[in-house]
Amino acid sequence: MKKVVVLGGGTGLSTLLRGLKQFPIEISAIVSVSDDGRSTGRLRQEFKTPAVGDIRQVLISLSETEPLVQNLLNYRFSTTSDLNGHTIGNLLLTAMSDITGNLSGAVESLSDVFNLKGKVIPLTEDDVVLMGLMTDGTIIEGENKITSANKKIDKVYYKKTPTINNDAITAIKEADLIVLSMGSLYTSIIPNLICQDIIDALHASNSKLMYVSNMMTQPGETDNFTVSEHVKVLNRYLQKRKIDIVIANNGEISEELRKKYEILEQKDPVEIDYKKLKGIELIEDNFILIEDDMIRHNNLKLAFHIFSNLV
Repeated sequence: MKKVVVLGGGTGLSTLLRGLKQFPIEISAIVSVSDDGRSTGRLRQEFKTPAVGDIRQVLISLSETEPLVQNLLNYRFSTTSDLNGHTIGNLLLTAMSDITGNLSGAVESLSDVFNLKGKVIPLTEDDVVLMGLMTDGTIIEGENKITSANKKIDKVYYKKTPTINNDAITAIKEADLIVLSMGSLYTSIIPNLICQDIIDALHASNSKLMYVSNMMTQPGETDNFTVSEHVKVLNRYLQKRKIDIVIANNGEISEELRKKYEILEQKDPVEIDYKKLKGIELIEDNFILIEDDMIRHNNLKLAFHIFSNLV
Protein backbone atom coordinates (compact mmCIF):
# COMPACT_ATOMS: atom_id res chain seq x y z
CA MET A 1 0.00 0.00 0.00
CA LYS A 2 1.33 3.45 -0.95
CA LYS A 3 2.32 5.80 1.85
CA VAL A 4 1.16 9.44 1.86
CA VAL A 5 2.40 11.99 4.38
CA VAL A 6 0.37 15.18 4.82
CA LEU A 7 1.73 18.19 6.70
CA GLY A 8 -0.52 20.96 7.97
CA GLY A 9 -2.90 22.01 10.70
CA GLY A 10 -6.37 23.35 11.36
CA THR A 11 -9.46 22.82 9.25
CA GLY A 12 -7.54 22.62 5.96
CA LEU A 13 -5.69 19.49 7.01
CA SER A 14 -8.76 17.82 8.52
CA THR A 15 -10.83 18.55 5.38
CA LEU A 16 -8.20 16.97 3.16
CA LEU A 17 -7.89 13.89 5.38
CA ARG A 18 -11.65 13.26 5.28
CA GLY A 19 -11.31 12.64 1.57
CA LEU A 20 -8.01 10.76 1.64
CA LYS A 21 -9.22 8.17 4.15
CA GLN A 22 -11.69 6.89 1.53
CA PHE A 23 -8.82 5.58 -0.62
CA PRO A 24 -6.54 2.52 -0.18
CA ILE A 25 -3.45 4.36 1.05
CA GLU A 26 -1.45 4.50 4.27
CA ILE A 27 -1.86 8.00 5.74
CA SER A 28 0.45 9.80 8.15
CA ALA A 29 -0.65 13.29 9.22
CA ILE A 30 2.05 15.53 10.70
CA VAL A 31 0.26 18.25 12.64
CA SER A 32 1.58 21.65 13.73
CA VAL A 33 1.08 22.36 17.44
CA SER A 34 1.57 26.11 17.83
CA ASP A 35 -2.08 27.20 18.16
CA ASP A 36 -2.65 29.28 21.29
CA GLY A 37 -6.24 30.48 21.01
CA ARG A 38 -9.43 29.72 22.94
CA SER A 39 -9.58 26.39 24.80
CA THR A 40 -6.22 25.22 23.42
CA GLY A 41 -4.46 28.36 24.58
CA ARG A 42 -5.84 28.12 28.11
CA LEU A 43 -4.80 24.47 28.40
CA ARG A 44 -1.32 25.29 27.11
CA GLN A 45 -0.91 28.00 29.73
CA GLU A 46 -2.06 25.75 32.55
CA PHE A 47 -0.38 22.47 31.58
CA LYS A 48 2.58 23.66 29.42
CA THR A 49 1.70 21.23 26.63
CA PRO A 50 1.73 21.45 22.82
CA ALA A 51 -1.49 22.67 21.22
CA VAL A 52 -4.17 19.97 21.11
CA GLY A 53 -6.90 21.73 19.07
CA ASP A 54 -5.61 20.81 15.60
CA ILE A 55 -4.81 17.29 16.81
CA ARG A 56 -8.44 16.97 17.91
CA GLN A 57 -9.70 17.99 14.48
CA VAL A 58 -7.42 15.48 12.75
CA LEU A 59 -8.53 12.66 15.07
CA ILE A 60 -12.12 13.44 14.11
CA SER A 61 -11.40 13.55 10.39
CA LEU A 62 -9.59 10.19 10.35
CA SER A 63 -12.08 8.39 12.59
CA GLU A 64 -14.13 5.65 10.93
CA THR A 65 -16.99 6.56 13.27
CA GLU A 66 -16.67 10.23 12.39
CA PRO A 67 -20.17 11.74 13.04
CA LEU A 68 -20.41 10.35 16.57
CA VAL A 69 -16.78 11.16 17.39
CA GLN A 70 -17.16 14.67 15.97
CA ASN A 71 -20.18 15.43 18.15
CA LEU A 72 -18.38 14.15 21.22
CA LEU A 73 -14.90 15.65 20.75
CA ASN A 74 -16.18 19.01 19.51
CA TYR A 75 -18.69 19.41 22.35
CA ARG A 76 -17.87 22.77 23.94
CA PHE A 77 -18.97 23.58 27.49
CA SER A 78 -21.07 26.70 28.01
CA THR A 79 -21.09 27.36 31.70
CA THR A 80 -20.05 29.86 34.36
CA SER A 81 -17.29 27.58 35.68
CA ASP A 82 -13.68 27.14 34.54
CA LEU A 83 -14.93 24.57 32.03
CA ASN A 84 -16.55 27.32 29.97
CA GLY A 85 -15.26 27.28 26.38
CA HIS A 86 -13.34 24.03 26.69
CA THR A 87 -14.05 21.15 24.31
CA ILE A 88 -14.26 17.53 25.41
CA GLY A 89 -11.61 16.56 22.86
CA ASN A 90 -9.07 19.08 24.14
CA LEU A 91 -9.63 17.99 27.74
CA LEU A 92 -9.39 14.32 26.76
CA LEU A 93 -6.11 14.80 24.91
CA THR A 94 -4.66 16.84 27.77
CA ALA A 95 -5.67 14.22 30.33
CA MET A 96 -4.36 11.34 28.22
CA SER A 97 -1.08 13.21 27.65
CA ASP A 98 -0.67 13.37 31.42
CA ILE A 99 -1.45 9.67 31.75
CA THR A 100 0.87 8.49 28.94
CA GLY A 101 3.58 11.07 29.49
CA ASN A 102 3.33 12.92 26.18
CA LEU A 103 0.97 13.99 23.40
CA SER A 104 2.15 11.26 21.01
CA GLY A 105 1.26 8.63 23.59
CA ALA A 106 -2.16 10.22 24.05
CA VAL A 107 -2.83 10.19 20.30
CA GLU A 108 -1.68 6.60 19.95
CA SER A 109 -3.90 5.47 22.84
CA LEU A 110 -6.96 7.25 21.43
CA SER A 111 -6.34 6.06 17.86
CA ASP A 112 -7.62 2.58 18.65
CA VAL A 113 -10.58 3.91 20.63
CA PHE A 114 -11.74 6.08 17.73
CA ASN A 115 -10.78 3.58 15.00
CA LEU A 116 -8.53 5.92 13.04
CA LYS A 117 -7.64 5.22 9.42
CA GLY A 118 -4.16 6.66 9.50
CA LYS A 119 -1.47 7.80 11.89
CA VAL A 120 -1.55 11.20 13.59
CA ILE A 121 1.87 12.61 14.47
CA PRO A 122 2.31 15.81 16.53
CA LEU A 123 5.21 17.78 15.04
CA THR A 124 6.84 18.10 18.46
CA GLU A 125 6.23 17.41 22.13
CA ASP A 126 7.57 20.84 23.07
CA ASP A 127 5.45 23.77 24.22
CA VAL A 128 6.35 25.81 21.13
CA VAL A 129 5.73 29.53 20.69
CA LEU A 130 5.36 30.87 17.16
CA MET A 131 6.92 34.28 16.48
CA GLY A 132 6.14 36.61 13.60
CA LEU A 133 8.38 39.28 12.09
CA MET A 134 6.19 41.75 10.22
CA THR A 135 7.29 43.79 7.21
CA ASP A 136 7.16 46.95 9.34
CA GLY A 137 9.75 45.45 11.71
CA THR A 138 7.26 44.56 14.47
CA ILE A 139 7.87 41.23 16.24
CA ILE A 140 4.72 39.50 17.50
CA GLU A 141 4.64 36.55 19.88
CA GLY A 142 1.96 33.85 19.62
CA GLU A 143 0.05 32.39 16.68
CA ASN A 144 -3.28 33.95 17.60
CA LYS A 145 -1.78 37.44 17.90
CA ILE A 146 0.12 37.04 14.61
CA THR A 147 -3.12 36.21 12.80
CA SER A 148 -5.12 39.03 14.39
CA ALA A 149 -2.43 41.72 14.03
CA ASN A 150 -3.63 42.64 10.53
CA LYS A 151 -0.05 43.29 9.42
CA LYS A 152 1.88 41.82 6.50
CA ILE A 153 4.10 38.92 7.61
CA ASP A 154 7.75 38.83 6.57
CA LYS A 155 8.57 35.51 8.24
CA VAL A 156 7.65 33.23 11.13
CA TYR A 157 9.95 31.29 13.44
CA TYR A 158 9.91 29.57 16.83
CA LYS A 159 10.91 31.41 19.99
CA LYS A 160 12.92 28.35 20.94
CA THR A 161 14.03 25.60 18.53
CA PRO A 162 11.83 22.54 19.16
CA THR A 163 12.82 18.89 19.18
CA ILE A 164 11.03 17.22 16.28
CA ASN A 165 9.07 13.99 16.73
CA ASN A 166 11.15 11.10 15.34
CA ASP A 167 7.99 9.51 13.91
CA ALA A 168 7.56 12.59 11.69
CA ILE A 169 11.07 12.21 10.27
CA THR A 170 10.57 8.48 9.66
CA ALA A 171 7.21 9.03 7.96
CA ILE A 172 8.69 11.58 5.55
CA LYS A 173 11.61 9.33 4.68
CA GLU A 174 9.29 6.39 3.93
CA ALA A 175 6.62 8.35 2.03
CA ASP A 176 5.67 7.70 -1.60
CA LEU A 177 4.12 11.18 -1.77
CA ILE A 178 4.43 14.21 0.53
CA VAL A 179 1.58 16.73 0.60
CA LEU A 180 1.44 20.22 2.07
CA SER A 181 -2.23 20.71 2.80
CA MET A 182 -4.37 23.77 2.21
CA GLY A 183 -4.84 25.95 5.26
CA SER A 184 -3.43 29.09 6.86
CA LEU A 185 -0.08 29.47 5.12
CA TYR A 186 1.98 31.11 7.86
CA THR A 187 0.26 29.65 10.93
CA SER A 188 -0.70 26.09 9.90
CA ILE A 189 1.58 24.96 7.05
CA ILE A 190 4.85 26.83 7.52
CA PRO A 191 5.14 25.96 11.26
CA ASN A 192 5.99 22.46 9.98
CA LEU A 193 8.72 23.87 7.72
CA ILE A 194 10.67 26.08 10.14
CA CYS A 195 12.35 23.04 11.65
CA GLN A 196 15.66 22.05 10.07
CA ASP A 197 15.10 18.36 10.82
CA ILE A 198 11.91 18.40 8.72
CA ILE A 199 13.66 20.28 5.89
CA ASP A 200 16.57 17.81 5.97
CA ALA A 201 14.13 14.87 5.79
CA LEU A 202 12.35 16.49 2.83
CA HIS A 203 15.70 17.02 1.09
CA ALA A 204 16.60 13.35 1.63
CA SER A 205 13.30 12.11 0.19
CA ASN A 206 12.96 11.09 -3.45
CA SER A 207 9.18 11.44 -3.32
CA LYS A 208 7.27 14.17 -5.12
CA LEU A 209 6.29 17.18 -3.02
CA MET A 210 2.74 18.39 -3.63
CA TYR A 211 0.98 21.54 -2.44
CA VAL A 212 -2.81 21.87 -2.29
CA SER A 213 -3.48 25.56 -2.81
CA ASN A 214 -6.06 27.50 -0.86
CA MET A 215 -9.16 28.65 -2.73
CA MET A 216 -9.48 31.89 -0.76
CA THR A 217 -6.90 34.31 0.63
CA GLN A 218 -6.35 34.57 4.38
CA PRO A 219 -6.68 38.07 5.88
CA GLY A 220 -3.50 39.19 7.60
CA GLU A 221 -1.52 36.34 6.01
CA THR A 222 -2.02 36.10 2.26
CA ASP A 223 -3.98 39.18 1.18
CA ASN A 224 -4.10 39.39 -2.64
CA PHE A 225 -1.94 36.24 -3.04
CA THR A 226 -2.13 34.20 -6.25
CA VAL A 227 -1.30 30.47 -6.42
CA SER A 228 2.30 31.18 -7.46
CA GLU A 229 2.79 33.57 -4.55
CA HIS A 230 1.76 30.81 -2.11
CA VAL A 231 4.27 28.51 -3.83
CA LYS A 232 7.01 31.17 -3.75
CA VAL A 233 6.67 31.61 0.02
CA LEU A 234 6.68 27.85 0.63
CA ASN A 235 9.73 27.35 -1.59
CA ARG A 236 11.59 29.98 0.41
CA TYR A 237 11.11 27.95 3.59
CA LEU A 238 11.83 24.66 1.80
CA GLN A 239 15.34 25.96 0.97
CA LYS A 240 16.89 23.75 -1.74
CA ARG A 241 13.86 21.48 -1.99
CA LYS A 242 11.02 22.86 -4.13
CA ILE A 243 7.37 22.00 -4.75
CA ASP A 244 6.90 19.61 -7.68
CA ILE A 245 3.10 19.56 -8.02
CA VAL A 246 0.37 22.09 -7.26
CA ILE A 247 -3.34 21.31 -7.03
CA ALA A 248 -5.48 24.40 -7.58
CA ASN A 249 -9.13 25.30 -8.04
CA ASN A 250 -10.30 26.58 -11.43
CA GLY A 251 -14.01 26.64 -10.53
CA GLU A 252 -15.88 29.93 -10.73
CA ILE A 253 -17.19 31.47 -7.52
CA SER A 254 -20.44 33.37 -7.91
CA GLU A 255 -20.32 37.16 -7.73
CA GLU A 256 -22.72 37.10 -4.79
CA LEU A 257 -20.47 34.78 -2.79
CA ARG A 258 -17.35 36.72 -3.76
CA LYS A 259 -18.86 39.91 -2.37
CA LYS A 260 -19.98 38.19 0.81
CA TYR A 261 -16.45 36.90 1.50
CA GLU A 262 -14.89 40.23 0.58
CA ILE A 263 -17.17 42.26 2.88
CA LEU A 264 -17.61 39.91 5.85
CA GLU A 265 -14.27 38.06 5.93
CA GLN A 266 -11.91 40.18 3.82
CA LYS A 267 -11.15 37.14 1.64
CA ASP A 268 -10.77 36.91 -2.13
CA PRO A 269 -10.45 33.95 -4.52
CA VAL A 270 -6.89 32.70 -5.10
CA GLU A 271 -6.29 33.07 -8.83
CA ILE A 272 -4.17 30.66 -10.89
CA ASP A 273 -1.43 32.73 -12.54
CA TYR A 274 -0.39 30.18 -15.14
CA LYS A 275 2.67 31.96 -16.53
CA LYS A 276 4.35 32.09 -13.13
CA LEU A 277 3.74 28.38 -12.50
CA LYS A 278 5.83 27.16 -15.41
CA GLY A 279 8.09 24.27 -14.46
CA ILE A 280 5.62 23.01 -11.86
CA GLU A 281 3.10 20.27 -12.61
CA LEU A 282 -0.33 21.87 -12.24
CA ILE A 283 -3.42 19.81 -11.46
CA GLU A 284 -6.53 21.95 -11.76
CA ASP A 285 -10.22 21.20 -11.37
CA ASN A 286 -13.41 22.68 -9.97
CA PHE A 287 -13.03 21.82 -6.29
CA ILE A 288 -15.74 24.19 -5.04
CA LEU A 289 -18.28 22.75 -2.66
CA ILE A 290 -20.83 25.11 -1.10
CA GLU A 291 -21.97 24.12 2.40
CA ASP A 292 -24.16 26.44 4.48
CA ASP A 293 -23.30 29.27 2.08
CA MET A 294 -19.59 28.70 2.76
CA ILE A 295 -16.90 27.72 0.24
CA ARG A 296 -15.27 24.38 0.97
CA HIS A 297 -12.98 22.02 -0.94
CA ASN A 298 -14.68 18.97 -2.41
CA ASN A 299 -12.48 16.63 -0.41
CA LEU A 300 -13.38 13.47 -2.35
CA LYS A 301 -12.49 15.04 -5.70
CA LEU A 302 -9.32 16.46 -4.18
CA ALA A 303 -8.34 13.09 -2.69
CA PHE A 304 -9.03 11.37 -6.02
CA HIS A 305 -6.49 13.60 -7.77
CA ILE A 306 -3.92 12.92 -5.04
CA PHE A 307 -4.55 9.16 -5.20
CA SER A 308 -4.34 9.23 -9.01
CA ASN A 309 -0.83 10.66 -8.69
CA LEU A 310 0.21 7.50 -6.86
CA VAL A 311 -1.06 4.90 -9.34
